[in-house]
Amino acid sequence: MNILDEIHARAKQARIRIVLSEGEDPRIVEGAIKAQRDGLCEAILVGDKSIIENLLRSHHAKPGEVEIADPKDSPDLEQYSEAFFEARKHKGLSEQKAKEAMRDPLYYSAMMVRQGDAGGTVGGAVNTTGDTLRAALQVIGPAPGVKTVSSFFLMVLDQDHHPKQGVLAFADCGLIVEPDASQLAQIAISTADSYQAITGIVPDVAMLSFSTKGSANHPNVDKVVEATSIARDQRPDLRIEGELQFDAAFVPEIAASKAPQSQSGGEANILIFPDLEAANIGYKIAQRIGSAKAIGPVLQGLAHPANDLSRGCTVEDIVHLIALTACQAIGLEKT
Repeated sequence: MNILDEIHARAKQARIRIVLSEGEDPRIVEGAIKAQRDGLCEAILVGDKSIIENLLRSHHAKPGEVEIADPKDSPDLEQYSEAFFEARKHKGLSEQKAKEAMRDPLYYSAMMVRQGDAGGTVGGAVNTTGDTLRAALQVIGPAPGVKTVSSFFLMVLDQDHHPKQGVLAFADCGLIVEPDASQLAQIAISTADSYQAITGIVPDVAMLSFSTKGSANHPNVDKVVEATSIARDQRPDLRIEGELQFDAAFVPEIAASKAPQSQSGGEANILIFPDLEAANIGYKIAQRIGSAKAIGPVLQGLAHPANDLSRGCTVEDIVHLIALTACQAIGLEKT
């Protein structure tokens, strides 16, 4: 069983309610039907009911097979609007603006999650990352104690030419451009928790740099060293090693030479890059030259799961992200 099969199996065990905010998109409808039939979740499609019903019929779905939520006709619209107003009135949000926001499927879906009517939400096939993230931040908000919402990619190594088989997490490849030491520490902690929630594998974190254990002196290295110290202090239960060059984090023989005291010994499964530029380049090299499967970006650090699809996503991408979101929700329920 490969890692994607394992993620799907974990999702099937719980059948979390996952709300899809772009229910008028044919790919989303097809993905929701497949996820529902495969037992990955209880899917909810948000949008205009008549449009969604027509799309469901075109995919030969049975009446009522997939739940539909139409914000404009929802019996929950009033209480959702009131909850949003109460949460954002200190920011100057008016009651009228709160009602208008709740008619937007992105905001309505996020409020379903906030209010406990769904375990997670998935969007981004139609809307931009900015719009998707804005709704999640304003409605769901960060998890307690989290100041930095970030993202990661799962990198699946399953080809014959890969020196190791398994799954890695790369962060942050999508959101925080130039994290300071505190933000970098938060990214490391969030990624470790996300990785374990989704895969069930114990996290082993490497804080990457162009230096290994003092081999170079530079303010950029100092930032990684400080971030490692902060992360260890905040989460002594996690294995977090730094600063390490990539080869010392990934190749046991090189780890033995460059960092003989390293606890991970070249077996890190979570790679925290010093900034978005390095992380984004790194995951794309691994994907395009190394043929690793890149799944994401997956958002983390929110109080409840809300994830962002690419606007060029396929039905398969949608199904995988639904399963990932369900696993995140399972992990949060256990904390």
